[in-house]
Amino acid sequence: MADSVQERPEAGTGQTDAIENFDVVVIGAGVTGLYALYRLRELGLSVRVLDEASGVGGTWYWNRYPGCRFDSESYSYGYSFSEELLQEWDWKEHYSSQPETERYLNYVADKFDLRRDIQFNTRIASATYDENENFWRVETKDGHLINGQFLITAVGLLSAGYIPDFKGINSFKGAWCHTGRWPKEGMDLAGKRVGVIGTGATAVQLIPMIAPEVAHLTVFQRTANYCAPLRNGPIDDETQLEIKTSYPEIFRACNETAGSFMHEFDPRSAMDVSPEERLEQYERLWQKSGFAKWLSNFRDVMLPGEANEDYAEFVRNKIRERVHDPVVAEMLVPKDHTFGSKRVPCETEYYDAYNRDNVLLVDVRKAPIECITPSGVKTADAEYDLDIIIYATGYDAVTGALLAIDIYGEGGEKLKDKYVNGPRTYMGISSVGYPNLFTVNSASVGNFVRAAEPLIDWVSECISYVRNNGYTRIAPTAEAENAWVDHVNEDGENTLRTKAANWFVG
Repeated sequence: MADSVQERPEAGTGQTDAIENFDVVVIGAGVTGLYALYRLRELGLSVRVLDEASGVGGTWYWNRYPGCRFDSESYSYGYSFSEELLQEWDWKEHYSSQPETERYLNYVADKFDLRRDIQFNTRIASATYDENENFWRVETKDGHLINGQFLITAVGLLSAGYIPDFKGINSFKGAWCHTGRWPKEGMDLAGKRVGVIGTGATAVQLIPMIAPEVAHLTVFQRTANYCAPLRNGPIDDETQLEIKTSYPEIFRACNETAGSFMHEFDPRSAMDVSPEERLEQYERLWQKSGFAKWLSNFRDVMLPGEANEDYAEFVRNKIRERVHDPVVAEMLVPKDHTFGSKRVPCETEYYDAYNRDNVLLVDVRKAPIECITPSGVKTADAEYDLDIIIYATGYDAVTGALLAIDIYGEGGEKLKDKYVNGPRTYMGISSVGYPNLFTVNSASVGNFVRAAEPLIDWVSECISYVRNNGYTRIAPTAEAENAWVDHVNEDGENTLRTKAANWFVG
């Protein structure tokens, strides 16, 4: 299907709307969507990328809250497909902040002239597979139609914010926002009474940034988390040069390590060495930056069992050392799950924030939030007057943004109905009954860019194979899908991820 335009009569008016036709339609202009556009254009295909935002970036466009940054090493996060790009771009910090990451993705979009094929400010209502014509018909919220033989959803794992359905949520008279939709112009927090609901990864980054600015900060915590020091810092000129000459080794290491994070496990068991040697390794790795603290540790630290519990207690004690008030410290020590069974945030001065006189921690597991009031938050045992409420309540992760679109496959089946008991896919990217649909947003939870490039390479080669061999559609068999789902579920039972409620498993 070449890039073309046809006319559609508007019912009852005699007017016409243009229907655009492309080889591939991509939903999402974030990290994965941008690379998909680049790669597919290199194959000579006509592509249209659609995005709700007014600019590129995806997750890095929407998440602008103070302190937002990634916890992969910057030089492992960037694209690898262009040597020229690698040599031109200088990462300023070892762990890049949101503004720098957004600048990087804008730089990529400009360098490779990607914007001309991106349609911004476009919300998607539905995508329907036409079984007779073998193409996907995408309809926008304003009624515009775009057809594509293939549809790629690159809507992101962490792009659909989640806010609990608190009673009275719309009654609050002050300002409020979700961290995932932080205003582009920022929020004036100076001298205000601010409440943060949630203590997950976004709150861990946000709280130490705003605590010195606000008059008073009330943090509402349901679940304490294991957090480890990020130990970020600027990249000096000498290190910058070393990075640029080491990219082949960096990307090779990413391809050979867990989650593509460049850290290798110690092959020994923690329980095979003496307690003294074990503690020495824990302490040595604790001084390192990022994920090295656990991904370079003993091989069984991240597996269910005695070694994992031993390391969990080590981290609990580190939390206790940081927080002056022992009562507050115990509130911040996780007791309902073990280390690694939930996302482990990397922090900078998070625990120190609770040593400030203007910061109060409220345990809402003990005294749940009953409602939002016009003046603040009411829990089971107290009321808290606030000027601003910040919802750091996480995301409808993995499939939230995908299922917000009404996607209809063969026989009119809705993808949301197919996924009612959890996603059912082949290799995380295709589903029975949905030909030529590639759901690349749900394929990995590691270092996203390192996963996105080979994933999009595979999808691009698949599309080329279909077209070059005279086929019109491709989809997995039911047997292949069932085998994949069984494999993932069986493998997952041997990991920590299934041992606690977390966004990795929905």
